[in-house]
Amino acid sequence: MNYQDLIAHCQQDWTEYTEHDFVNQLAKGELNKHAYFHYLKQDFLFLKHYARAYALAIFKSTTLEEMREPLPGLNALLESEMNHHIEYCQTWGISAEEMEAEPEDFGTVSYTRYVLDTGMAGDRADLFAALAPCAIGYAVIGQRLGTWSETKLEGNPYNSWVELYSGEDFQTGVEETIRRLDAMLEEIPLESKRGKRLCEIFRTATRMEVAFWQQGMDAAQ
Repeated sequence: MNYQDLIAHCQQDWTEYTEHDFVNQLAKGELNKHAYFHYLKQDFLFLKHYARAYALAIFKSTTLEEMREPLPGLNALLESEMNHHIEYCQTWGISAEEMEAEPEDFGTVSYTRYVLDTGMAGDRADLFAALAPCAIGYAVIGQRLGTWSETKLEGNPYNSWVELYSGEDFQTGVEETIRRLDAMLEEIPLESKRGKRLCEIFRTATRMEVAFWQQGMDAAQ
């Protein structure tokens, strides 16, 4: 099996995630700024747990090669992506201190603890199946919005978000994520008990992504 089998198993949920009103309104410059602010703050908290999950991948590894494999991603999260997120939020008047003090929304708690619990209870394949919808989904969203006829870049306050996730650097990084995941899945038959379990993990995490977008929309009501 491969990552495309995981997506095919939850195609409706995947479409709801990658074509959610949140990202569509964002691309058109129509997203309520309070929904976006809520998302930015919660995403900061999410990224902290995402880094913890990458550290867990090292703990779950059995060989030196496996232990080294998550290090570039973990380092990029802590030293690059988190710093970029903080600097970007500062342009919106949101400080790092404000984000650190922000309470976790229920959707953020559910999603991040699900990923960590899945990783603790299972192995590296379980963990990376739970992590995969985030990176792969953002790459799919970035590709779609980058060529979508309704995407508005000029005069769109959210244009840098679209440019980031449609950009070559992010897309190239996700290709490596897919390569690693496919290597883990290669020997697992799709219709086996193990294969079905991984599909359900991926599906649940995808549904969590839908809820993550929606909590931003709900916060603006």
